[in-house]
Amino acid sequence: MRYRVGQRVRVAARRHEGHHRTPGYVKGKSGSIERVHASFTNPETRAYGSDGLPSQTLYLVGFAQRDLWPEYRGRPSDRISVDVFEHWLEEAE
Repeated sequence: MRYRVGQRVRVAARRHEGHHRTPGYVKGKSGSIERVHASFTNPETRAYGSDGLPSQTLYLVGFAQRDLWPEYRGRPSDRISVDVFEHWLEEAE
């Protein structure tokens, strides 16, 4: 486990061809770790017949809606939470 609850992180903005579980709308965006789930085999490599090892830690990352969609007209406190594997996360500055 590399990140802790409450820590600010950024989702990597790198391109990825093929199967992956990181939604495009969070790439390049910053949020906070809300929960550390557990480690799981990597679904990005398992989708192509690999064993998915080494396992990757899965985090629940929370984002302010307005940070994802600047035109969002809801309450400023509205948030969205997304599960993101560790290899997609970076420390936020």
